[in-house]
Amino acid sequence: MESRLYKRCTTLLGALFASLMLAQAPAHADGLQDITQRGTLKVAVPQDFPPFGSVGPDMKPRGLDIDTAQLLADKLGVKLELTPVNSTNRIPYLTTGKVDLVISSLGKNAEREQVIDFSRPYAPFYLAVFGPPDEPITTLADLKGKTISVTRGAVEDIELSKAAPEGADGPIIKRFEDNNSTIAAYLAGQTDLIASGNVVMVAITERNPKRIPALKIKLKDSPTFVGLNKNEPELLARVNEILNAAKADGSLDKISQTWLKQPFPADL
Repeated sequence: MESRLYKRCTTLLGALFASLMLAQAPAHADGLQDITQRGTLKVAVPQDFPPFGSVGPDMKPRGLDIDTAQLLADKLGVKLELTPVNSTNRIPYLTTGKVDLVISSLGKNAEREQVIDFSRPYAPFYLAVFGPPDEPITTLADLKGKTISVTRGAVEDIELSKAAPEGADGPIIKRFEDNNSTIAAYLAGQTDLIASGNVVMVAITERNPKRIPALKIKLKDSPTFVGLNKNEPELLARVNEILNAAKADGSLDKISQTWLKQPFPADL
């Protein structure tokens, strides 16, 4: 009798505990519905990575990523709320719910695909090692002993480390916490070379024509994508729908011409 009563009480307590846990568990969020109901699209964007994102003379954010974020907000019929991020915190801002999307010169790789989803590409981009035009570098072996500035955790850091790992026969990689510091180190002559994206070199040339960076070794073609949280199929489909239409009507080409000084690739 006592044994049966004990088992019954244990079962009831277990069921009650399970019910309480379910009641406290957050409901699955519908990202697209949340954005529509809130009336605001929250987007993580770069603030120190021209021409993708920087602060203009009017102290307002500007750049390719900002224009792309505005395009999405306009097509969704909501206001745009921008959150400045760097290459280290942009994905955590997304996964912790601080933003709805990441539009921050974000490249795609296998590690990131395990954590977030990606839209179709919205801008061309390739990663390479750049340096002074007279620097005699044509192969990875030529990087031996050379100092290279790179932004910590960025795709170019990952690709450079794979292609030319540090060691007795490799380069000396100097990692910086943000893109401005990476660029400044190269411009100041603190490093021989810089690993970054092709479009960043345009900005560097404008800032210091005496240390114009020339292409030395291409590391990877890495177009940029909008980052979204996992398990948001409706939001992903809507973002892709907007970007596909923007490619067809020339909106993406206009943004590319404005900020990259090149047409949007037909095969992208």
